[in-house]
Amino acid sequence: MPVKLSDIQKAKSLLEKIIHPTLLDFSRQLSERAGIEVYLKCENLNRTGSFKIRGAYNRMAHLTEEEKSNGVVAASAGNHAQGVALAAKLLGINATIIMPDGASSPKLLATRAYGAHVEQAGQTVDECLLRAKEIQHKTGAVLIHPFDHKDIVAGQGTCGLEILEQCPSVKTILVSSGGGGLLAGITVAVKSLRPDVKVVGVQAEKAAAYPVSLKEGKPVSIKNMNTMADGIAVGRPGKVPFKIIQNLTDAIETVSENSLSSTLLFLLERTKLVVEPAGAAAVAHLLDVPKNHYKGPLVAVLSGGNIDPILLIRIIRHGMIAAGRYMQLRVRVPDSPGSLAHLLIYLAGLYANVLEIEHVRTGPRLLVDEVEIILQVETRGFSHQQEILESLIKEGYNILPDLEKK
Repeated sequence: MPVKLSDIQKAKSLLEKIIHPTLLDFSRQLSERAGIEVYLKCENLNRTGSFKIRGAYNRMAHLTEEEKSNGVVAASAGNHAQGVALAAKLLGINATIIMPDGASSPKLLATRAYGAHVEQAGQTVDECLLRAKEIQHKTGAVLIHPFDHKDIVAGQGTCGLEILEQCPSVKTILVSSGGGGLLAGITVAVKSLRPDVKVVGVQAEKAAAYPVSLKEGKPVSIKNMNTMADGIAVGRPGKVPFKIIQNLTDAIETVSENSLSSTLLFLLERTKLVVEPAGAAAVAHLLDVPKNHYKGPLVAVLSGGNIDPILLIRIIRHGMIAAGRYMQLRVRVPDSPGSLAHLLIYLAGLYANVLEIEHVRTGPRLLVDEVEIILQVETRGFSHQQEILESLIKEGYNILPDLEKK
């Protein structure tokens, strides 16, 4: 294997003066849902808001003095960027970070605040990597790859050692995965000391390069990625983590966008933790599988918590829709005084909270004495939505057949 347990143990000693072990928190809510003991490894509470400082610092601390004097360059959607920027500040190295054009404002500001020079180029991390390599060849700066280097993987593997120390009886570990650095590092650490522990990687299904790559037996690029989980939107696995994952990791699973957003909402409401979509993938998979699917105790790694507040608002709404907490109603009623008031009073009696109302008085389906009322309604879940629909129909309301959920 390109990374050994001894590499991870050395990285752990190196990082002891830089970071403290992150919280391992028992989750009663998830334990009840999963039917086993579930713990959350809160890397979202690490320095810079993710696990990335582990690998970035370990990689850069091993540079020669000449390499350090040439500076470093990195490509990242945000978490690796902040890890490299902080590590560079701590080690006195000049850093240039290439971030996507669509990178969130908080991640850009945080990276700059650590003292790094930030340049934006392309739409994906893969495109940013191309630009970073151009700078590397032009200036002699050392490329700090986000996942494809043994020192990066060894640094991330220190998270696995912490899990074994904090939960000695662990049976299953779920890890959010993009390029594979964190998953590979945890896999080496855990399998070296506890080969009986099952380690599972989780990817966003709309940015899942590992399933096809494992099937082909080599890293394969995927072109189309469209996921809210920008932190794990990587189009091609790294050679170093791929070899480890191919040989040692037990499985790779995928989760949908709806699962990611509803899980982020679940974590906010039930655990009071702010987690970015990429960081929630492991828990999303756990919530997708049947009860008692895995052996416990189980540890799910929350890999990051850096999320733009504006995106958070959108994702919370998306998550509420996915969880059946929002619905849209299109109701046709007589265009006469009291029709709207009667409808609203009736909905109030069903404990449906009306958020928005729109009147449509002209349309090919409407008679001259009719009006279409479009309502955005907050509900308690899918069963409550069905109860509302059945009650409205029983009351005589004309629910339009093109009912939509937004």
